[in-house]
Amino acid sequence: MEGTNPVNKKLAAALSGGAVLAMALSACSSGDDNSEKLDAWAKEVCSAVQPQAKKIEAANTAIQKQTSDNSTPKDVQKTDSQAFQDMAEAYKAIGAAVQKAGAPDTGDAKNAEKKQQDAVKELNTLAASYASLQKQVDDLNTKDQAKFADGLKDIATALDKLSTSGNDALRTLEEGDVGKAMAQQESCKSASGAPSAAPSATTG
Repeated sequence: MEGTNPVNKKLAAALSGGAVLAMALSACSSGDDNSEKLDAWAKEVCSAVQPQAKKIEAANTAIQKQTSDNSTPKDVQKTDSQAFQDMAEAYKAIGAAVQKAGAPDTGDAKNAEKKQQDAVKELNTLAASYASLQKQVDDLNTKDQAKFADGLKDIATALDKLSTSGNDALRTLEEGDVGKAMAQQESCKSASGAPSAAPSATTG
């Protein structure tokens, strides 16, 4: 029977691929033929994204730290629950920022608006998914290690799916000139930077 810790390590591994926005931003290529309006849009979005990307990174770090052999199911539950809550809030905030910024000025208003709305929808779906995972973690039986490990396994599987899907609309939004404008923003560069820059969350 697999104990809690190997399963929580799987959870951490699944999460490492799940910093959707940080990954999407790091894919931006640099360029300098952008309109002032597009630069202003990129600045607004990137400034809003940066603290949220750090929050997501910190949640990842917290879960990864809670994989030591002396972690109790209660410790793991508390850390994972808080991490999923933080992620849900972060993706919701990023979605709100993209919504508030409006469609980027790419010269094709209708297409840009569709891309923007798709990205907002995707971010809100991600937020709801992490909120759902938090509820699942909160409902786990911490008194029975075997049942707890089985429950974590299901959550790790769900996380795995989340980390491999769910950022197509974001990538589409950041194609072409939008990506170039975002790549020039210092806040976007740091948002997609090394995880070590993230503040480490306390795990109790």
